[in-house]
Amino acid sequence: MMSSLKDRMSNKNTSIVRLGDREIIAEGLRLGFWDDISHRCMTASWPSFIAGAALVFVVFNTIFGFLYWLGDNPVSNVKHSDYIDYLYFSIETLSTAGYGDMHPQTHYGHFIATVELFTGIFSMSVMTGLIFARFSRPRARLLFANNPVISNREGKPTLMVRLANKRHNVIGNATARLWVIKNVVNRDGEVLRRFSELFLEKHEHPALALTWTLFHVLDDNSPLYGLDAEGMKEASVSIVVVVSGYDVVAAQTIHARTTYDHTHIRFGQRYADILEELEGGRVRIDYGRFHDTVDAS
Repeated sequence: MMSSLKDRMSNKNTSIVRLGDREIIAEGLRLGFWDDISHRCMTASWPSFIAGAALVFVVFNTIFGFLYWLGDNPVSNVKHSDYIDYLYFSIETLSTAGYGDMHPQTHYGHFIATVELFTGIFSMSVMTGLIFARFSRPRARLLFANNPVISNREGKPTLMVRLANKRHNVIGNATARLWVIKNVVNRDGEVLRRFSELFLEKHEHPALALTWTLFHVLDDNSPLYGLDAEGMKEASVSIVVVVSGYDVVAAQTIHARTTYDHTHIRFGQRYADILEELEGGRVRIDYGRFHDTVDAS
């Protein structure tokens, strides 16, 4: 089994896609590294992005420094025609710094410098655009409870998911949608992975600034009706929460999502109370207990 998995992973057409807590091995779809480089630059972590930019900078300067070194004294004030001096000149040219102590003095030197200047202006423009896009990309800072809970609420079994706005700014017209993904058996006996939307008592919030708890009643219209912990395990149930809204500070629409596996759902539990009214009409919120659950009985 392990050797078969290793053989598959060694195939260049095999990749791992992570959806929530589930890892999916995708085979037979080849997407070259340069085919979607802009997406890779946008989704890479900041350390990887900076390391990649530094690597490109070093490679460019190494190449142009070598091209200068091949010429016959193409740059003035270079002692002994050392490669390191041409490398420094390349860095000054590519970054458009131009300190002035070294400058091209032959047609060959001017030609290489012209090509490098164009490369530097182009690469710096691309880098500036990518950095701006990464910083300006709208991001929601929502905190989702570690575990959904199921317990009786107003006499009805209810699935509950708690979330909070970590920034404490206002997210206007916030909208939440809850989905369930589970295995079903069709009439031919085939096991299929299906998704269905779960009806929420209130799926909109006019001004999400603090906390919000989503409620889905497990009545006979619910796709989760009649399923206990064992039934959810057999159906391999997953819960997907999607929240969107308008961030009034960033003046942009933001989105956030999280996924829960059936093992995360706690039966017979409710969320610990984190709100406390103080004197003078003030309200205290204890985020230290945000993820805590207690026995619903």
